Amino acid sequence: MIALGGNAIKQADERGTTEEQFRNIVTTCRQIVKILEKDPDMELAITHGNGPQVGNLLLQQEKASDAIPAQTLDVLNGMTQGQIGYMLQQTLQNSLREAGGKLGRRQVISIVNQVLVSRDDPDFLDPSKPIGNFFTKAEAERLAAEEGYVINPPAGKKYLDKKMKGMVIKQVKPANVTPRPFRRVVPSPEPIRNVEAEVIRLLVEQGIIVIASGGGGIPVIMNEQGRLEGVFAVIDKDKAGEKMASAIKATDFLILSDVEYAMLNFGKENQKPIRRISVREAEKYLSEGHFLAGSMGPKVVACIRFLKNGGRRAIITSLHKAAEALEGRVGTHLYR
Repeated sequence: MIALGGNAIKQADERGTTEEQFRNIVTTCRQIVKILEKDPDMELAITHGNGPQVGNLLLQQEKASDAIPAQTLDVLNGMTQGQIGYMLQQTLQNSLREAGGKLGRRQVISIVNQVLVSRDDPDFLDPSKPIGNFFTKAEAERLAAEEGYVINPPAGKKYLDKKMKGMVIKQVKPANVTPRPFRRVVPSPEPIRNVEAEVIRLLVEQGIIVIASGGGGIPVIMNEQGRLEGVFAVIDKDKAGEKMASAIKATDFLILSDVEYAMLNFGKENQKPIRRISVREAEKYLSEGHFLAGSMGPKVVACIRFLKNGGRRAIITSLHKAAEALEGRVGTHLYR
């Protein structure tokens, strides 16, 4: 199971044009093919983030709402699943054909996929999922003054209406690490289960490469009538990816981001890479605050859960080191 970070699709300094995103995805798919070349029959599922895309699409919807009714965030999650899934599916198909042999005959499919969450999840009271572009402090304050956003609100029911509408901006990275540490955040409830997990498992077992649970999946609740219903949220893609990985009984969970290692004391002078770490050690460092909630924290949590649910190996590394990480040469390796 491979979970692709945002840099697999859009770099932080890019505008996010179609051409830019396809160019990044070409690089991403070449890395996936490198992995498959070592085992052409490998059963593989892929998930991906959608933070920049869904944030920008939400902004487009809001800006054009005077002329065209804005769609809800659950629908936008579905739209970006289709968008990114199409890009990955087509590019990976082309890359596999170029590789030839057994790989040239592998099939790829992208699925628009729902993930169940709880209506009582505490993240609705304290949104934590960054979406869209990064802001400087001045840009964040201007959005608050001109558009009505609230910056770093306290947890709880205060500003609940803004929290439920995605009108919250938080500092998601240390200010000394980046000049643009602020980002819009929306509720990010915990994933309970992947609604279409059985279909995904059957496809993977047939040797089909499946792209699913994109952007954490479309967040849905079970309403009082027992029917699925979308909610205004974005599920963390790594946590949802773990649910999918466990459901399809994946042996390995590979989280690819823009860093080669998870770090202790991230952003400080004494930061150092973690190369190998037990679940117990990871839980200790997590409780001590070494892994930020908006970035590395969910990745470490997802790896811990995967291993506790029976997974064999979990790795966090950069996209460009994926094949080397599976060989054990780089990356943060978590074990039971």
